[in-house]
Amino acid sequence: MRLRLSLITSVCLPATLLAQGQRYDLIIHNGRIIDGTGSPWYSGDIGIRAGRIAAIGILAATKADQTIDAGGMVVAPGFIDMLGQSDLSILVNPQLPSKIFQGITTEITGEGSSAAPLNDTIIAADRLAYDHLKITPDWRTLAEYFARLERQGIGINVADYVGATQVRRMVLGDDDRAPTTAELERMRALVRQAMLDGAVGVSTSLQYPPAPYAKTEELIALAGEAAKYGGIYATHMRSESDQILPALDEAIRIGREAHIPVEIWHLKAAGKPNWGQMPRIVAKIDSARRAGIDIAADTYAYPAWFNSMSAFVPPWAHDGGTAKMVERLRDPATRRRVRREMLTPGGGWDNEWQSIPGPDAVIISVVQNPALLPYQGKTLAEVAKLRKSDPIDALFDVLIEDQGYTYVAVFGMDERDVALALKQPWVSINNDSQGTAPDGILGRDHPHPRAYGTFPRILRKYVREEKRLTLEDAIRKFTSLAAQRMRLSDRGVLKAGMWADVVIFDPAQVRDRATFAKPNQLSEGMRWVLVNGVPVIADGNATGALPGKVLRGSGAASGNSSR
Repeated sequence: MRLRLSLITSVCLPATLLAQGQRYDLIIHNGRIIDGTGSPWYSGDIGIRAGRIAAIGILAATKADQTIDAGGMVVAPGFIDMLGQSDLSILVNPQLPSKIFQGITTEITGEGSSAAPLNDTIIAADRLAYDHLKITPDWRTLAEYFARLERQGIGINVADYVGATQVRRMVLGDDDRAPTTAELERMRALVRQAMLDGAVGVSTSLQYPPAPYAKTEELIALAGEAAKYGGIYATHMRSESDQILPALDEAIRIGREAHIPVEIWHLKAAGKPNWGQMPRIVAKIDSARRAGIDIAADTYAYPAWFNSMSAFVPPWAHDGGTAKMVERLRDPATRRRVRREMLTPGGGWDNEWQSIPGPDAVIISVVQNPALLPYQGKTLAEVAKLRKSDPIDALFDVLIEDQGYTYVAVFGMDERDVALALKQPWVSINNDSQGTAPDGILGRDHPHPRAYGTFPRILRKYVREEKRLTLEDAIRKFTSLAAQRMRLSDRGVLKAGMWADVVIFDPAQVRDRATFAKPNQLSEGMRWVLVNGVPVIADGNATGALPGKVLRGSGAASGNSSR
């Protein structure tokens, strides 16, 4: 009878009353809780124990080791960056200040290229990138890379795709050719092993060589392998400009034939000739969804993209790798051919030169050669003037002097298209930049301001100022929508039992400070940021804590409780 009464009592009493006798590691009092689902805010307290949310209710009489008064502030799930690019920079500064001051608590990374698999040939070819960050790549598999992250500690949670480009380079190098049947099987085996190591899917970045050399059938084969382990196919499509609709058709076909969900990274209508195309892009994705294709997208909501300046050079000139491209730019005859193709509309490739209003729309952002550092932050037009040369010649010469590893911000989008993409219910948010910091090795670069400002900018510009989104819907895009896409079943919502990734901020004060002229500026307004229940920002200041977890995909052979 006592047992029956005890069971009845435990079932009937509200959780808030049961919680009175509990003790928590931390309680957040008096917050305006926006739970991530899109529902209106409500008032309440949140009790956290052992890294998870243990209770939500009225916990005023409950004891805790630490309390936070969130009076007048929003309490929301930590933000999820759907494409973060921090696979190397997290080894330099594992706290990732540019991320946590935006409220980012989880990052998904691995755009076509990925941290692994690795071999000595790839390491040698990419030596400049490793040397730039003073990193020694002492891993070869994703499992070994994850182990390195766990040994050093990380400030936020991370999950990784295995890149189809990475797999191709492991087997075919940087050559423009199709794999043999045996080579394709080796590529599938590498994807399979990466999924068992914990990859969340397979990704492509089809604009950047050697990725464009892959035919659709090759991508279907690799995506189909990832699908066996519950993976996702994420893609920087083959075109985001003139050929974007056929590129979408290809992504949809891969999803349908590989039986895999599709995520379109940084959805855009690129290039002035394509401004106003976003309604057609949205209609095509909506049509695919009605037909049963699990396809969605994400955006960083800026009018400029950021990529390698070598993307201005047609794909054939990259055959054999970056060093071969530089050699071709040194050859006068080949250089004339590249120039001619850049100046000719069409041509069957994503011609970025035809996408921009002019050389003043290109900002030199990151260089490897110290002699070129004065160019960082200047437009290509300004660099050409300094060098007393034609803008295309300046582009070629800087690539040669920087061994092909120059990065640029490119203004090539229309604000109306950007806003329309952001408003779609199936569009989540990506930062599309590595985690960085205003000081140290990382602070020497001149990144796109999205590296520091994406999420706060959306809250400032599109919620507070322009009212294109409600606060609740913006938070849904930042949290539960992203978690749903990535199958993170215990993150992205404030609910008992979920991991305690939590942000606390004043929605009237949060703002981005990074600009294209001065990008290395942390965002403001995040008062508290908790990762797995541990503050990484406390009362507006970074704590230096490293409570992040590697979030392995469902194919991980050993399983992972951090999911």
